[in-house]
Amino acid sequence: MLRILSALVLLPVLLGAIWWSFWTTFALGMVAAALAFVEYADLAARIGARVPKTLSGVATIGAAAAMAWPGMPGGVLIDVALLSAVVVISATALSASVQSRPALVEAATSIFPALYLGLPIGAIVSLRDVPGTDALLLLVAVVILSDTGQYYTGRLFGRRPLAPLISPSKTVEGAIGGVVAGAAAALLIGRWWLPAVAPLPRALLGATVAAAGIAGDLFESQLKRSAGVKDSSSLIPGHGGILDRIDSWLFAGPMYYVLVRYIL
Repeated sequence: MLRILSALVLLPVLLGAIWWSFWTTFALGMVAAALAFVEYADLAARIGARVPKTLSGVATIGAAAAMAWPGMPGGVLIDVALLSAVVVISATALSASVQSRPALVEAATSIFPALYLGLPIGAIVSLRDVPGTDALLLLVAVVILSDTGQYYTGRLFGRRPLAPLISPSKTVEGAIGGVVAGAAAALLIGRWWLPAVAPLPRALLGATVAAAGIAGDLFESQLKRSAGVKDSSSLIPGHGGILDRIDSWLFAGPMYYVLVRYIL
């Protein structure tokens, strides 16, 4: 019940922000990036990797903002954000050897959230500006319906484990159901929200994005397993943390962004 109630609160917030304006979408994305970073830093701490929260957090949110910012030479902004993050964070890792911590582990763990969280969230937000609201809403529909397809197909027909060492509850049948649901969502709903793309490429888009989302879910599950926790936090009743809710988006969003912006 808590899971359903939380979804009934979160979904209108997401859809309302997207529908209202680019800047409400931008603000929601930056909040999500900040909260997800805090959870990521806590997971890193559990495996003994110290993340400088101020520097790495600013780099993560800066990468998200640079990727999403409208009407500006985004490539320049991203270059500045990421190159500055690499230099500053790597420099701070020099102290790790003094404190008997591997400098490579500390630097890599500190820079990674800008790539894993910042750029994907920024790419998703930028879709609200170009191609526009409908294209972003289609991504929302594909991810949500794919997740729903995975859940119910897995419960009804799931027999073979998909990745038993990472997420024992996920099944091959559930993954297939999720990919089919994603393809159907893009094919049918995309008729109105992405009409410039022909039906077959649209269905392939949905299937590819759904498959990427499954990979993103498994990746975050592996991060949690390595840290020895079930959820990234208890922020959202019945769902866990922000990372638990956006894990599939972090892989599905960039895939959708590349395909819609540059290929289809």
